[in-house]
Amino acid sequence: MWLPWTYALMIGTGLSVAGWAARPVQHRWVRTLRPFVWEAVTVFFLYALWMWAGRFDLRDDGRGVERGWQLLRWQDWMPLPTELQMQRWILPHGWLVQATNVYYAVAHVPAMIAALVWLFVWHRDRYESVRNVLALTTAACLVGHLVTVAPPRLLPGAGFVDTALLYGQSVYGQPGAGVSDQLAAMPSVHVLWAVLVAVAAIWAGRSRWKWLVALHAPLTLWVVGVTANHYWLDGFVAMVLIPPAWWLQDRVRGWWTRRLRDKLAA
Repeated sequence: MWLPWTYALMIGTGLSVAGWAARPVQHRWVRTLRPFVWEAVTVFFLYALWMWAGRFDLRDDGRGVERGWQLLRWQDWMPLPTELQMQRWILPHGWLVQATNVYYAVAHVPAMIAALVWLFVWHRDRYESVRNVLALTTAACLVGHLVTVAPPRLLPGAGFVDTALLYGQSVYGQPGAGVSDQLAAMPSVHVLWAVLVAVAAIWAGRSRWKWLVALHAPLTLWVVGVTANHYWLDGFVAMVLIPPAWWLQDRVRGWWTRRLRDKLAA
């Protein structure tokens, strides 16, 4: 469905070569495009790394399903309807089930790309922070995915329905054969990216529409639950990754800025 990692790597490499070749050129339009080209190189390489890492088949160590059941038991204390209850409410409404399947499969990547482009073009001073946090937290999720956790739809006897499979909308085949590995439920990259989009909109946006954009986060959390692709805790853990990542990138950027300033002053 999405651009393969090999194509993203080739595009990033091609843009990098073009950027280096155009360094001596001082035409106005080249100077205008240069920042976009180099940022596109960064984004394509990060995207290629994400897609490359997600293609690996995480072999179940025999505890993926056990960990899934453990998450459900931990969630018993949460004052929220269970994912199963929420799913049962929507199952009689086929159109709604199909809409949630499409939202799960499609919305997260375009929303993140749109947020990055919007920040880069209109809020350049805030773009770098969001991009850095995106890279750090996504990397943390990929590391977390090395610990296999079966999603609710793969828990035998739990009562969950694989809604995407029910309507022929599944992006997954056998484990490891779909867009990403099926045993990589914790943390949820879908929720992580949706929350970052909401944070960016609220932080940089000046229009009242930013609150509508921010609804993408709770809607995504609901969608990943009712489609039985994630547990509530998958989303909550993803959210918890954002503050320390933001703190870290802020400290590193501050250190780097001071270092450059001291070099210029020397």
